[in-house]
Amino acid sequence: MFAQKKTSPDIQFIDGYVPRGLIDTKSDLRNVPITADGLSPLRFYLKRGCISKIEIIDDFENCSLGLLLPRLVEPHAHIDKAFTWKISPNFAGTYEGALQANLEEYQDRNALIVRLRAENVLKLALKNGLRAIRSHIDSFGLIGSESWDVLLKVKNEWKSLIDLQLVALVPLDYWHTKNGRDLACKVANYKGLFGGVVLPPYKTGKLREDLAKLLELANQSGCGIDLHIDETSLEPGEGLKQLVHVLDQMKIDVPITCSHLSSMALLTPKKINFFADRLAQHQVNVIALPLTNFWLLSRDCKKIPLSRPFAPIKQLQQAGVTVAIGGDNVQDPWFPGGNFDPLSLMSTSMIITQSGPWNRLGLTTFTTSASRVLGLEWDGMFRVGSSADFVLLEADNWSSAMSTPPTRKVMIQGKWIT
Repeated sequence: MFAQKKTSPDIQFIDGYVPRGLIDTKSDLRNVPITADGLSPLRFYLKRGCISKIEIIDDFENCSLGLLLPRLVEPHAHIDKAFTWKISPNFAGTYEGALQANLEEYQDRNALIVRLRAENVLKLALKNGLRAIRSHIDSFGLIGSESWDVLLKVKNEWKSLIDLQLVALVPLDYWHTKNGRDLACKVANYKGLFGGVVLPPYKTGKLREDLAKLLELANQSGCGIDLHIDETSLEPGEGLKQLVHVLDQMKIDVPITCSHLSSMALLTPKKINFFADRLAQHQVNVIALPLTNFWLLSRDCKKIPLSRPFAPIKQLQQAGVTVAIGGDNVQDPWFPGGNFDPLSLMSTSMIITQSGPWNRLGLTTFTTSASRVLGLEWDGMFRVGSSADFVLLEADNWSSAMSTPPTRKVMIQGKWIT
């Protein structure tokens, strides 16, 4: 099923079933066959690490083809605390328990520990088919500074294999202290992003002031913003409401992303549509994080909650908002599962979101939309001239690919690495 042949020393081709939604509409592929799963049988000719030609495989019914995807994107992670459940468990599974365990573990971190965690993550992510990761980094105090220093080195060392984006995660009001301004200079120098947390209790006046100062600082620094916002079941949509109010008063020149937006799902349909339209008007991106949200939020020790807070993905997409899905926490106090496997994330998210990857919008959250949220040079569409970065699955349909994480091979710029 893993088919690849060479036609000359510097030209090769690879065959596979490709999601129709990832084939560039400008490509000259008329009458391309499409299976019931929305897959098209194509042959990609490769030259010097790029796609040089795309052909339809006419006799595909007599071929053994695998499912061919672009290398995928993890838009929201926490690599500095990954795999810490063993030393800092949160058996109660509560948000408060996770925060307490996180803060205790944070006191024992050092540069060596963070480096080892990051390298472990990147090795696993590379094998699993990721090409880019955006990670939020606990960034306050000496430990935060050491984390940034070591992760900037790791980022540079891995840049040919994985694009690692770093977001400075601190309390909102930290940004307008002297330490916060120093951190902003450091983050800007290395093209990172500003982060923060917007959670109850929402003190309207202070929250608006803190958001406005952060947005102004980001504008001045030329840094994008990625906020943890409304990761709660309390006071639904209140943080989003205040952010939209501030955005209405300011002209913002940098990209803004709202991660989580969990409590938005608990609003009335009318309010959901209202805020979705406002986010679209302000060109705010959204990263939904259904696994961690379903695990942590609306907990009741005696019963299963019937209303679950997580970003209303379909309503946001229908309003024109760019939405990605991320894995968030991996085997740490916030979530005990995960393994930086985008296919496993896709399979589990499919259950929660009721949106399959055979649907265009169901797939974009892991491919093109995720690429756009991170501002990547390649959007993940297959076209002549794009990089030959593939994940080839030993599966010929979506059901097989989603049932269990399938065997896969990963190609970077025309060369197999696994």
